[in-house]
Amino acid sequence: MANDTAAVHRILVVDDEPDITALVAYHLAKEGYRVTTAGTGADALRSAREEQPDLVVLDLMLPGHSGFEVLTELRRGEETHNVGVLLLTARKEEPDRIKGLSLGADDYLSKPFSPKELVLRVGAILRRLAAPPVAAGGRLVAGPIVLDRTAHRVTVDGHEAELTATEFKLLERLIERRDRVQSRSQLLESVWQAQPDIQTRTVDMHVQRLRGKLGAGGHWIETVRAVGYRLREPPAPPKRRRT
Repeated sequence: MANDTAAVHRILVVDDEPDITALVAYHLAKEGYRVTTAGTGADALRSAREEQPDLVVLDLMLPGHSGFEVLTELRRGEETHNVGVLLLTARKEEPDRIKGLSLGADDYLSKPFSPKELVLRVGAILRRLAAPPVAAGGRLVAGPIVLDRTAHRVTVDGHEAELTATEFKLLERLIERRDRVQSRSQLLESVWQAQPDIQTRTVDMHVQRLRGKLGAGGHWIETVRAVGYRLREPPAPPKRRRT
């Protein structure tokens, strides 16, 4: 049975293998998503700009433009920088997964894949994107953390956290991109306006201080090994077994 909420979502499937494209499109359409397809990187970028899908299922191995290049252009584009991206890859090596996440992918799935898992991952990404952290009055909310842009004030569980201007901007960026990995170079570029190729531990030091000042809210900032940071709800602690 199709998901009643899926019909409002547009999905662009990008793969140069017709069999894979048809398989992915079929299972997504069966769930009620509106699906379009593209077979090259150039076609993918054109479709993304014209149709502005909610999510792109993107193969890495494409003729002309690679999936990494398409992802980079999507994140640069004014019309496409917030689109969800699920990478499909036949590459199982960790560096490729890390590169995809560092360029702004929301998730990845290795070929061969289960169509059911693909549908579940697409739904998970769309649910995250459909729950923006912006609240009334120009505030950003993430669990116990409330960032008030107007008052330039941050509270955690109602208690004010004294942040520097840079720490405030860093936290603002992480909440805005909640559940998405932000590489150190992306944070340097957006928070410090530095060139992304500058090698520095500035980001790490600021994140460490920010976590300390947020107290219990600091657990919401997750370190993604070899990539950068992501703000998301920490997993619940395991329940103790009764003896």
